[in-house]
Amino acid sequence: MSGDDPLRAAWDDLIAELERARDAIDTPELMPPPASDRNLAEGYRYLMGFVHSAVERAFFDDPRRPFFRHALQMVNKGTIDNADAIYFFAGIDGSESYRIRGEAADTSHWRGAPAAASGAKAPQYVIFEASSGDLAGDSGSLSELRPGVKVRTGSIDSTEIEVGADGTFDILLAPQRPPGYAGNFLATSRRSRSAGPQDPPRYATYVSGRQLFYDWQREEAVFLTIERLDPPEVSAAYDSAAAAAQLRRLGALVRGQMHFWNEFYTVLLETYGKTDGSDGERFMPRNAFNAVNAAAAATGGGQSTNLYAGGVFDLAADEALVVESAVQVEPEYIGMVLSNLWGESLDFENHQTSLNGHQSELDPDGVRRYVISHRDPGVPNWLDTTGHSVGFMSPRWSHSVQPPKQQWPSIKARRVRFEHVRDAIHPQTRTVSPQERAERIAMRRRHVQRRYRSF
Repeated sequence: MSGDDPLRAAWDDLIAELERARDAIDTPELMPPPASDRNLAEGYRYLMGFVHSAVERAFFDDPRRPFFRHALQMVNKGTIDNADAIYFFAGIDGSESYRIRGEAADTSHWRGAPAAASGAKAPQYVIFEASSGDLAGDSGSLSELRPGVKVRTGSIDSTEIEVGADGTFDILLAPQRPPGYAGNFLATSRRSRSAGPQDPPRYATYVSGRQLFYDWQREEAVFLTIERLDPPEVSAAYDSAAAAAQLRRLGALVRGQMHFWNEFYTVLLETYGKTDGSDGERFMPRNAFNAVNAAAAATGGGQSTNLYAGGVFDLAADEALVVESAVQVEPEYIGMVLSNLWGESLDFENHQTSLNGHQSELDPDGVRRYVISHRDPGVPNWLDTTGHSVGFMSPRWSHSVQPPKQQWPSIKARRVRFEHVRDAIHPQTRTVSPQERAERIAMRRRHVQRRYRSF
């Protein structure tokens, strides 16, 4: 093989970028979680998750012939992902027009009506968003969070989507709504408020979204397709120049994601302390929650209809955290999930590490009380740390129409000794038997396998 072979050179560049990505697992200057056997092991798994997703993105992302793929899933968790979500996306050229088609089970609840008493249901909440810019983390630097670097051109969610009697729907994606068009529409261009008349509009580079599940026993994923309306030209034959560019893009994506999220958690979220050396309150406090905030740069972007809060649990073996949360305006979705310090949601298939508004039980005083602990306290709203002494706590509330700030949800936490959990929760909290817990876990396994099935 010639020493100036472009494919071998691209491969060498890929390996060099993967080595730089690997350094983010244990090089202090790249701000990884504190080194421990489990954190290091999970760090390598986390790295390979980015490799998995980058292969698809680098080699098979074509806005002329898009298709929906998982942005996150069981084999590539991260970004403090939501255990109730299918994250999906497709690359597009926002100057062109596309059509999304969907097939959903019973969608009665999307309009506030009761669902059928039996049979399959659509997910609790679905949202589509078109955006200009790269996916969060691709640049490898927090500078990508500066205002104007990324622009959301439009969104539409399940409270707005018109659905046929047979559960089918379609959404037109285009730079502007065509005259007289009254169907479901998602804008793929946007002009900045500060742009002058000669400045070009921003065009979406991808459409993304989430399917959020509540009833894991009955809710089924919406089947989605996307196609460009104008037939694309015939593709040129694949060649070494294209392959070399894709190899280099693969390495850059993995390195960027590994470096960005370490910096995000350490600098922006202040997970391990104030980066300026002060003793002030961290953005992600220990055994407490920060103020509820709307999706913004501080949340890494996130779902545009979400309100977020966050904190870090830090518990000894004989300790538990009792979390109390209440809402004034009922959201379309409520969720709570635990993650490790890489931002991977904890194993929600084989452990109860997440609970949503359907799965959690509301106390008679209108408060949801969760217990975060290493052992099962025998209460319905237990969140299992799976043995992690430290990790992220991430509540979310989805509001199609954001309520006034004074009506945002509340959430707080207090640490107690494990044997005092019952004294710290509502006296009418029922007891969950080992058999019921096992049945819940079995249901979770069935749902996760169905949600992420390949055929």
